[in-house]
Amino acid sequence: MRNKTFVSACSGIVALSLAAVVAPALRSQGPEMQERLAALKQMLAFNKQVIAQYTWMEQQIISVKGEQKKEELYNVQIGPDGQPQKTPIDPSSVSDDERKRRGLRGRIIARKTEEYEEYGNSIKTLVAQYIPPDKEVLQQCYQKGNVTFGPMAGEPGNYRVVISNYLKPGDSVTLVVDKAQISPVSLSISTYLSDQGDGVNVNVQFARIPNGGPFHVTTETINGVSKQLTIEVLDTNYQHM
Repeated sequence: MRNKTFVSACSGIVALSLAAVVAPALRSQGPEMQERLAALKQMLAFNKQVIAQYTWMEQQIISVKGEQKKEELYNVQIGPDGQPQKTPIDPSSVSDDERKRRGLRGRIIARKTEEYEEYGNSIKTLVAQYIPPDKEVLQQCYQKGNVTFGPMAGEPGNYRVVISNYLKPGDSVTLVVDKAQISPVSLSISTYLSDQGDGVNVNVQFARIPNGGPFHVTTETINGVSKQLTIEVLDTNYQHM
């Protein structure tokens, strides 16, 4: 009950701080932007603390050139270091009925993927550094003038935060935030592995756990452009510990 009350109070504070964020011409610097950035950082930091009280199941489906190659299942929770800890589950051990109950997709028949595993693991490691955005990195980007807030065309209930050079020169992160709920709606990432010719594009959708719970990733699509490798991630079955 205390967490829900705090979430509600925090949302009210952030809502006031971000009320003017849809003004048509917003700058990346100045006192108003500092206030809005502080509110965004507060939301991200608080959510990171609360989501650590949950466990969930993650399904990853790996495809190459549009052909599904492999399925991976994990039980996930946030570890003492603040990073997700994933315990593998044998996909064949989860029945069709259990999959439906947990909101998972159907079982995937494994096919040869050895030549792509190192590449896929490199992409996963890279993307994990972006999701969710880190408040300290966000602050550093703001100090360099690489963060802007602005409206979403045709979506008056949302606003967007655009971050350039987030982790690498030339990368970009666009976070769409629901003004009323004070929570992310979506996240788009354009980045790369060793060089900009080895691009990685990511699209993430978020939702809130019912009854005042934290926001969380629902679906995530990762595209490794050079090898036409796609990783679809589905996070379901959030349970309070």
